Amino acid sequence: MREKCGVFAAVTENAPRKAYYALIALQHRGQESAGISVWKHRIKTVAGRGLVSEVFKNGEIAKLKSNVAIAHVRYSTSGSLTETQPLETGCCGKRIAVAHNGTLTNFLPLRRHYERLGVKFGHSVDSELLGISFLWHLRETGDEFEAMREVFREVKGAYSVAFLFDGKILVARDPVGFRPLSYGVGDGHYFASEDSALRLYVEEVRDVKPGEVFLLSEDGIESRIIETGEHHGCVFEYIYFARPDSTIDGVNVYIARVRMGQELAKESPADGDVVIAVPDSGRAAALGFSRISGIPYSEGLIKNRYIGRTFITPGQFYRELKVKLKLSPVREVIEGKSVVLVDDSIVRGTTMKRIVAMLRRAGAREVHVRIASPPIRYPCYMGVDIPTRHELIAAFGSVEKVRESIGADSLAYLSVEGLKKAVGRRDLCLACLTGEYPEWAFRF
Repeated sequence: MREKCGVFAAVTENAPRKAYYALIALQHRGQESAGISVWKHRIKTVAGRGLVSEVFKNGEIAKLKSNVAIAHVRYSTSGSLTETQPLETGCCGKRIAVAHNGTLTNFLPLRRHYERLGVKFGHSVDSELLGISFLWHLRETGDEFEAMREVFREVKGAYSVAFLFDGKILVARDPVGFRPLSYGVGDGHYFASEDSALRLYVEEVRDVKPGEVFLLSEDGIESRIIETGEHHGCVFEYIYFARPDSTIDGVNVYIARVRMGQELAKESPADGDVVIAVPDSGRAAALGFSRISGIPYSEGLIKNRYIGRTFITPGQFYRELKVKLKLSPVREVIEGKSVVLVDDSIVRGTTMKRIVAMLRRAGAREVHVRIASPPIRYPCYMGVDIPTRHELIAAFGSVEKVRESIGADSLAYLSVEGLKKAVGRRDLCLACLTGEYPEWAFRF
C-alpha cells in the first residue's frame, strides 16, 4: 500500500535547488518519478522516471534558473506510469504546470464535460483536470481566487495542488483537507506535503487549512480561505505514509504512532518475552506497546536498505529471497522466545506470513502479531493505492481466519476508537477501515 505523491512549491532565491533537496526529503511519498517546473519568461520543466537523484543527475538542476518553482515526486494511482509531474497542459490560451497529491473522484464525468466543450486533453492522469478547470474558470472570472472557488465547487476528491502559470504559483488544499499540506516562511515562501521537508529552510511552519488558497509571485503573497467542509484528514498519514518527524494538522506523527502501540497493548495484551517491530513502519508502535506491557523491546529484524527498488521477483523462490534480502532476523534475540511482533498494518497478508515463518525458522517459540491499526477492509478513492477489496485479507474473513493464514499464534488489531484516541483527532477519514466514505468527495 502506497501513497500517491509529494508536492513542493517555493518563491525564493535559487528555488530549483531548494526544490531538489525538498524532494529528497519527500522521496518516501513516491519513487516512480520526480520533476521540477520553473518560470523564466515561460514554464520550463525537467522531469523523468526514477528517484530524485536519478532524474537530476549530470547537472540538470544547474539548467534551471528561477526564483519560482513547483516540484513533485510520484507514486501513481491513476494514469500512465510514463506521465511524470509537474505536468504541463493548456486551455483558454494559457499554459500551466500542475503538481498534485490526491485523486479526483469525479474525474471521468468532468473530463467528458470539458471534452464536450472542446477542450483537448494531453494526459491520462486526473491531475490535468485540475489545471484545465482552473484555467477555464480563470478566463470566466478574471480572478485567481474566484477561479479556484469554482474549482472547489466543481472538482471532488482529494487534492493538495500547486499550479505554476504567468510567473505565479497558486497553492491550494481541497475543502475537506484529505491530503496534508504545510506552509513555511523564512527567506521566501515554501509549501510541501510534509513540514519535515520545509524545516530544511524555515522554522516557522503551519498547516495549510482545508479550502485555503495562496497566490504567490516575486511581488508578494496573498491567501484566502475560499470554501470549507467537514475536515476528513487521511488516517493513514499517521499510521504509515508520513515521516515520523512530520506534524500533520497539529499532531506529531511519531507521537501518534507510539500512542497507537500503547492503546494496542491496553486493548490486546500478549504473553511474550520480547517485543520486536517490522522495520521501519512498526517501530514507534512497538516501542509504545513495550512501554505499556512492560515486555522489553529489541531489534529482532534488521532491514537491508540497499536491495534496490526494482528487484524482480518471478516465482516463489525469488519472492522468498526478496523477503530474506530485505529483512534479516537476529537469532540471538528471537531463539527460544515468545515474540510479540508489531506492525502498522496488514494488507494482503503475504509479507506478514513470510515474516512469521522467518521468525519460526530463527527459533521463535511463539509469534504473537499485534497490528497498530484496525483491519483494512475497503478500497480508497482519495489517493491511496489500496488493492481491490477481494485482495484485502481482512475484507471478508474474521481475525481468526487472518491469523490462520499468516501462521501466528495470536493476532489482534487496534480498534477504531483506540486509533482515534491515539491520534487525538475525531475528524479523520477512516473509509478504508469502516467503509464510510466522506459525502463531499462523491457529491457530484
